[in-house]
Amino acid sequence: MRFSLARRYGASTILFAIMVILPTAIALLYYGLLASDVYVSESRIVVRSPDKPAQSPFGAMLKTAGFTNASDEVYAVTEYVGSRDAVKNADRQGLIRKAYENDNISMFDRLNSFGFSDSFEDMYKYFGKRVTVKNDSVSSVLTLTVRAYSARDAQKINEVLLSQSEELINRLNRRGRKDLIEFARREANEAAGEARQSAVKLAAFRNRTGTVDPEKQAQIGLEMVSKLQDELIASELQLQQLRALAPDNPQVPQLAGRIGQLKQAIDREQGKVAGSSTSLAVNAAEYQRLQIDNEISGKRLTAAMTSLQEALNEARRQQVYVERIVQPNLPDEAIEPRRLAGILAVFALSLIAWGIANMLIAGVREHAN
Repeated sequence: MRFSLARRYGASTILFAIMVILPTAIALLYYGLLASDVYVSESRIVVRSPDKPAQSPFGAMLKTAGFTNASDEVYAVTEYVGSRDAVKNADRQGLIRKAYENDNISMFDRLNSFGFSDSFEDMYKYFGKRVTVKNDSVSSVLTLTVRAYSARDAQKINEVLLSQSEELINRLNRRGRKDLIEFARREANEAAGEARQSAVKLAAFRNRTGTVDPEKQAQIGLEMVSKLQDELIASELQLQQLRALAPDNPQVPQLAGRIGQLKQAIDREQGKVAGSSTSLAVNAAEYQRLQIDNEISGKRLTAAMTSLQEALNEARRQQVYVERIVQPNLPDEAIEPRRLAGILAVFALSLIAWGIANMLIAGVREHAN
């Protein structure tokens, strides 16, 4: 019985040493001697736009100051900071490698500490664990946090990432302004070309037909025909009266000749207005079509020029920009790793695991007995 108890407590002691004392000792060694001090630099920004509606209570407050939150660009900045392009641009002068390959950094925390791989993908994965971007959905404020093993490196990398984010927004602005102006200018050029073609066709029609406005000239012609017809009726009545009262009056042949001339004049004027392929009525239909085309092209040109001017005015303003609420700080002390908290967490988890293992072993032994 005593041997069984001794054996049982001896096994429990060994298990305690393996599952509790050993992990705690390793944690003490790592956090006490091996883990490098981590400096954290934090900055906060908001992406603003003067045109887009506010998306949050904080955005409504910003709107009263003349700007609103640009939610789409917020996501663009968030995605960019954690992208390969951001890492590549930040490391153009070797900033990241100098900051994280320093010999003063513990071999367990250093980039490429064991020399197995020096690829960009390894650096990207390593750096991705040391930079975080949090987007507060309520305030739409982005918090950028950079962890490095010196205060100056943490602040510098944070500043570089912010500058890159601002450049990204500026690039999106330039692209948007360029596309907007190019589209408006292209529309204006096309409308101007159509207006010129329409004006040339209208001028060619007037030169070919010798008429400025067939409709107005046709109206004048109809008025002249009406006057000639009135004169013809009066002359015919007068001729009838003379033939009835004085058939031998010498004015009878003159009136008859006059009536014939009036009929010829009426036929001639009516032929000008209608009745032939070159009449004003035929030309009026073509003129109306050309005139409508000219008016439409003129209105389109006016609208296109207005749109171009609005696009130019819009391009003079920066549509979206990054506003720094909190500048990247220079940490005055390392706040990570939390050594005591880490050691206590390892001890607590090891103790819990040891207790569970003890209960499992006890249950197995009781079932076996």
